[in-house]
Amino acid sequence: MRASLLRPVVLVLALALVSVSRLAAAPPTASRAGVAEPELPRVYVDTTPPATSGRTRAVAAGGDLQAALNDARAGDVITLEAGATFAGPFTLPDKPGSDWIVVRTSAPDSALPPPGTRIDPSFARLMPKLMAASGPVITTAPGAHHYRFVGLEIRPRDGVFLHNLMLLGQTGTSLDKIAHHLVVDRCYLHGDPKKGTRRGIALNSRHTAVIDSYLSDFKEVGADSQPFAGWNGPGPFKIVNNYLEGAGENVMFGGGDPSIADLVPSDIEIRRNHVAKPLSWKTDDPSYAGTHWTVKNLLELKNARRVLIDGNLFERNWADAQVGFAILFTVRNQDGSAPWSAVQDVTFVNNIVRHTGSGMNISGRDFTWPSGSQQTMRIRVDNNLFVDVGGPAWGGEGRLFQIVHGVAHLTIEHNTALQTGAIIVSEGAPNQGFVFRNNLTPHNDYGIAGGNTGVGNLTLRTYFPDAAFAKNVLLGPWPSRSGATPAMYSAYRGNFFPPAVDKVGFVDRAAGNYRLAGSSPYRRAGTDGKDIGADVDALRDAAAADKSNAGIARAQSAGCCRKGG
Repeated sequence: MRASLLRPVVLVLALALVSVSRLAAAPPTASRAGVAEPELPRVYVDTTPPATSGRTRAVAAGGDLQAALNDARAGDVITLEAGATFAGPFTLPDKPGSDWIVVRTSAPDSALPPPGTRIDPSFARLMPKLMAASGPVITTAPGAHHYRFVGLEIRPRDGVFLHNLMLLGQTGTSLDKIAHHLVVDRCYLHGDPKKGTRRGIALNSRHTAVIDSYLSDFKEVGADSQPFAGWNGPGPFKIVNNYLEGAGENVMFGGGDPSIADLVPSDIEIRRNHVAKPLSWKTDDPSYAGTHWTVKNLLELKNARRVLIDGNLFERNWADAQVGFAILFTVRNQDGSAPWSAVQDVTFVNNIVRHTGSGMNISGRDFTWPSGSQQTMRIRVDNNLFVDVGGPAWGGEGRLFQIVHGVAHLTIEHNTALQTGAIIVSEGAPNQGFVFRNNLTPHNDYGIAGGNTGVGNLTLRTYFPDAAFAKNVLLGPWPSRSGATPAMYSAYRGNFFPPAVDKVGFVDRAAGNYRLAGSSPYRRAGTDGKDIGADVDALRDAAAADKSNAGIARAQSAGCCRKGG
């Protein structure tokens, strides 16, 4: 998205309104008070540690790991000497049977964090080190399946730049040849600290999970880099309780056209991760380490369906190779051969987004190629906390939401935000089925603005013609440089316009406690009888470590998202 889009001082309409063509074939899901709800993942990856019934083969330092992989049978365990180095690349063969082959450290379970607990680099001494000087360290043969990796360090050889550490799934045209049932559990994957590495894991597989792991130093000059990227695998995918550090996009689905017709990565669970960029990559920070890596965003969906993003911490993202948005739902027929590309049924709940140039950029269509893409639809942004968004430290324009080109059925509800720029800017085709209610955020100069429509009523009528806009707290001070006043929202009754943030009644904003005090006028004042803004206790609970899918069940029972299909 170009930096000049809808600069608020000018408010120029950069693109003409375009007609919204027919909706994609994805079925509508259950509705809440007439609102089309996103469908949750239909399938979740079970990462329960498997019982092993076969042989155990120990591979000592200097041993042949590839020979052990070739010889392994379903149900076997391969133990690699803790701390030893094994030179790859390695290929996972396709084996008969559906029992798991476990490749793990020889260190006992008692020496590792228990399942459900994130590992970190302090455990590297217990980890066998798989590395390569060319190609991916680990590649799957066509159809390879049922491999689980536990307690490994996977990295390039010193001073070597690699494109991928793990290439899970090859580019092919047949679903039956896609690698599947793959789990990376409590592993440490990292790029070279000086040369970087383009990607940690290419998720072009199905039924794949990365859990309780630590992925860092994925960075490149002049190109995108990611801990994860998936574009040619159907899913389901589970990315839970990891530390994810990347310069380009920390998490990416899409970004390259699938070689399998009609493939959309689907049924994706992204929960309880810490997603961040270090300040040593920021050119104007005192800790800057001297290499200008290409920095973009913290999470981007270009082709994805049925995605649950719950209980994550997203932090430290600044304007660099993009304009500073932390989260992007920007559908993209990347190379022009995948007009079925879609971003649909996305549930973004219970997350914290902080220290970033802008918040979220959501686009309804992609106009890169004449063949276009499918319409973005059924997105819920519910119960999130956005703080330190914008300002000179992070660049960008401090926008909370940029919603453009005809997003359908977008609900933004019960969020608390402290941003320096507009709440919403929009252009292009109108966004149908828009809900914005029970949110607490500064209005700042331009509040809700669009191309050639000024602030407030006209923007909402033009770009969000059937909007439900109620019980929002839009903070002053008033007036602003734009001359905006609460009267500019007169067509939408039931909102609140306090003159300043200190009138909200936070428990302790200076200490980062954004709960509403009992004396706050906005306690239990929402359309649903709940506090306006985010439920901070629910945020805490969603981020807490668990060893099951309890977080999903909690989200469903709380009513923020429903199990679909």
